Amino acid sequence: MIDQKKPYIDININGSSVRILGTAHVSQISVDQVRTEIESEQYSDIAVELCESRYEMMSDPDAFGKLNLVEIIRKGKALMVTAMLAMGAFQQRIAEQFGVEPGAEMRTAVLEAKKRELVVHLIDRNIGVTLRRIYGSVAWWKRPHLFLGLLGSVLSNDKVEESEIEDLKERDVIENALSQLQESAGDLFIPLIDERDEFMAVKIWRIATAGPCRILAVVGAGHLTGIAKYLDKISNDCEARLNELDKVPKKKNWIAVIPWAIVALILFGFYLGFSRSPEMGISLLVEWALINGGFASLGVLIAGGHFLTILGAFFAAPITSLNPTIGAGIVTGLIEAWVRKPTVSDFAALRKDTVTWRGWRRNKVARTLLAFVFGTLGSAIGTYVAGFRIVGQLLG
Repeated sequence: MIDQKKPYIDININGSSVRILGTAHVSQISVDQVRTEIESEQYSDIAVELCESRYEMMSDPDAFGKLNLVEIIRKGKALMVTAMLAMGAFQQRIAEQFGVEPGAEMRTAVLEAKKRELVVHLIDRNIGVTLRRIYGSVAWWKRPHLFLGLLGSVLSNDKVEESEIEDLKERDVIENALSQLQESAGDLFIPLIDERDEFMAVKIWRIATAGPCRILAVVGAGHLTGIAKYLDKISNDCEARLNELDKVPKKKNWIAVIPWAIVALILFGFYLGFSRSPEMGISLLVEWALINGGFASLGVLIAGGHFLTILGAFFAAPITSLNPTIGAGIVTGLIEAWVRKPTVSDFAALRKDTVTWRGWRRNKVARTLLAFVFGTLGSAIGTYVAGFRIVGQLLG
């Protein structure tokens, strides 16, 4: 049972004592509570709500400088990296407003544990897996809204009122950034919160059953009830469930067919147009190129892309839209990276610059990522608009 006066839950698992401490990720009080608990010297193991990638970003100031921007774009990871930066910017903005270092309570837990040579466990699911499972849980027509809503909310200049700080204690950076998108809230709850509660519960259970120990688990306050619920009903076959939660679900066959079906319909439309008359066929091709290329170019323009990137988007989008294996964003991202040539200082300033929209456009790395994202979105919008226009002309 949760003690209403103290933000923790005490549980005994197979002879191991576990205290799950709920914290606010933007609260100095939480930092002090973590330090006090560890200084009590009653624990042998410290578990923190971090995954490997978030831990590396937190502990290595130069982590972003080690990113290979071209590889990120080529391997299709630019959208995920952009989302991570956007969510980090949201937490950074709130932390700066309240004078608290982002994730300070997690950093404190790790540093204090290492100082005392305690075992540190990372119990949260990889953020990349969580983002992909979130993306997969949202209907395909809501996905542009999801990302644009996220980017808009985290780059808002509105200040958080002190009265809202209590709400922040109940969620972490991922939840705060995405929970503002009310339309998709139902789709997001399971992969964003419930699955992570279960994942962390299994990780804690695994530590506790490995041998008698005294564990302090530092997690966001909003996870306390969920983790306790899953610990109460955990079973010996939980390892299989852990593996299941840690996988990116395969795309359903019919979803994978959609892009190819759209391409087939568009090509069939061109065929019908030319079969009626060469003039109509050429008209459809020109309209396809102008609309698709125009929207992609507009997206890159909004992102602050270089003139050559805008030009590249215009010519690439009509072609890449007819080949689902390569997107216009890959072309625009690579052109922007080649033209801008991001420097070491751009990577070093990435965390700070991405707090504001002006910073996103000033930083060459961030601007390259935006050129990828908005080039992709622009081309996608252009594909649907041009596709409807082609159907309208054929039926008209």
